Amino acid sequence: MSPTRRLAALPCGRRSKWVVLVLWIVLVAAAGPLAGKLMGAEDNEASSWLPGNAESTQVLVEQRAFQPVDTAQAVVVYERPSGITVADQAKAAQDAQTFATAPHVLGPVTGPQLSKDGQAMQTVVPVDIGTNGWNDLKPAVDSMRATAAAGANGMATHVTGPAGIGADQAEAFAGIDGTLLYATVSVVIILLLLTYRSPVLWLLPLLSAGVSLIASQALIYLLAEHAGLTVNAQSAGILIVLVLGAGTDYALLITARYREELRRHEDRHEAMAFALHRAGPAILASSATVIASMLCLLVAEMNSTRGLGPVCAIGVAVALLAMLTLLPALLVICGRWVFWPVRPAYGTAEPTKTGNWAHVGGWIGQRPRKVWVGTALALGACCVGLVSLNANGLSTAGTFTGTPDSVVGQEVLVEHFPGGTGAPLTVISAAGEAGTVQAATATTPGVASTTPPVTHGDVAVFQATLTDPPDSQAAKDTVDRVRDSVHAVPGADAKVGGSTAVILDAGRAASADNRTIIPLVLGVVLVILALLLRAVTAPLVLIATVVLSFAAAMGISAFFFTHVFHFEGQDNAFPLFVFVFLVALGIDYNIFLMTRVREEAVHRGTRAGAVAGLAATGGVITSAGLILASTFAVLGTLPVVGFAEIGFAVALGVLLDTLVVRSVLVTALTMDIDRHMWWPSPLARPRRELTDHQRSKVT
Repeated sequence: MSPTRRLAALPCGRRSKWVVLVLWIVLVAAAGPLAGKLMGAEDNEASSWLPGNAESTQVLVEQRAFQPVDTAQAVVVYERPSGITVADQAKAAQDAQTFATAPHVLGPVTGPQLSKDGQAMQTVVPVDIGTNGWNDLKPAVDSMRATAAAGANGMATHVTGPAGIGADQAEAFAGIDGTLLYATVSVVIILLLLTYRSPVLWLLPLLSAGVSLIASQALIYLLAEHAGLTVNAQSAGILIVLVLGAGTDYALLITARYREELRRHEDRHEAMAFALHRAGPAILASSATVIASMLCLLVAEMNSTRGLGPVCAIGVAVALLAMLTLLPALLVICGRWVFWPVRPAYGTAEPTKTGNWAHVGGWIGQRPRKVWVGTALALGACCVGLVSLNANGLSTAGTFTGTPDSVVGQEVLVEHFPGGTGAPLTVISAAGEAGTVQAATATTPGVASTTPPVTHGDVAVFQATLTDPPDSQAAKDTVDRVRDSVHAVPGADAKVGGSTAVILDAGRAASADNRTIIPLVLGVVLVILALLLRAVTAPLVLIATVVLSFAAAMGISAFFFTHVFHFEGQDNAFPLFVFVFLVALGIDYNIFLMTRVREEAVHRGTRAGAVAGLAATGGVITSAGLILASTFAVLGTLPVVGFAEIGFAVALGVLLDTLVVRSVLVTALTMDIDRHMWWPSPLARPRRELTDHQRSKVT
């Protein structure tokens, strides 16, 4: 027995299967309590999301010399269109005194300030962000909202500003892990039942995926606590979807190959060993593609993007380990009865050889060139929707699928006060040049007012209120003008931060990440495919089909976002996230198909091997694609536009890749290119010229 066969037999041996099961039980018992602590280890502070070297991030850090904790301003807005009364002003003044005692509030409270039109008032309250990011904002903002609403006597009240927006974001993300977990598990159960049509079999893949999620969460928690790994609500949420989706995909492929081998081997241990030996390389290559693609995110400028990479890579690696060890052990322990009511008896015919996908392969084989040209043109037409893609960032209102109180309050604030009220710029400079820097800032177009500089040692800080809303393009342009002005002051070493500067820097960093990481991921995937398939032509063809699939999915998604869902636009990082997930996960199905086609081509030839490979893998890959697409679609249940858009685009892209690109386009291209698909390996030669030694070497 070859070394790889012996390795494949380890998880499913007559004795070793029990050892594997016991090891995983011990591991889960130890990992369970640690996994439950992951949410508490999340770092949702602003600096964990922002580009590490950006000017706005440096300001956040240097501000701590003046105030040791991060703060965000809550702006309490009162509005009475008929005019603010004396009683209204008295209530607002009393509220301001109450706000000073609210949880996590740091004085002084400023206001109430009456608007020039006499129809609104505002009170600015600094709130301690604390160490839990926006989670510490919510109790303070909830308290302020209750205080402002009490006894308002018909006057409209809202809490907005960075603190109000942060609190609403915390509310949107509240229970995200539980929501995603329960929704994803429900989807997986339903689809596994439909796939297997067995009342028992679905439990084993789901159990293995659940164990891998617990183990990965525990490992990530330990790394976050002791190795400096950054985890936030975004990466923790995507981890759940990715591990359950990818893990179930691997489980489907192993189970399908095992069921196929049970018809050829009387001993189930031998059948599983052979199934792992044959399917293992494709699954390893698939997971390596995802892991390597995720690790490419480590070069990102955005801290949130850089932190997402290792979190997702760890999740996929643990899922792979569970599916190659725990699942085979469970399947062998249970025996053939677990497939009831359709048990794969030894010696029976393999139904996939004459199934629907075999007929599809035969149909494609009659006219492969017409099929792939027509399919490519149809996908190309879908790319036209890219003209409506608007991945230039979202405003505060565009961030939410609904209209929370902070968004309404921001609209009222802009109507009655300077647009940047409550979200000023923060300017830090050398103390000796603070007056000059302040004067340069105050005279910059777009700046409404500035505060006097406050000095601490050799450094000074002051704030500047803008005339435009903080999330508007006009405000971003003002930030650039202010930076040009203060950077020109000799010896000032001035830096400009604040909400608008953060939005500007984050957008530019995300755009830079798109330009850097997308080509890097393509290069990594190309290398992995070349090593796996031992060819040059096939990897280039597969990469081209996946990129076409990505562009088509983006085009269709952009059309729906604009004309159906009426979203304002897309986040700057949207193209990168969708690309990484679609290329890394979409290439999986091509790997599963082409490794089987290559295996069959050694004995049948490439054209016949393509039909046989599609027949053998079509059903299971389609099921895997439906499950993965459904798990990502669960992201659409969150009231956050960014998550909803990623979930929709990735789900659509996976379906396109599964049902159209992999099953039709790639199969037709393989048939048309024929043996040249494997150039320069020996398999590219005419089959009659291959010696037995070459055939064994190819396999």
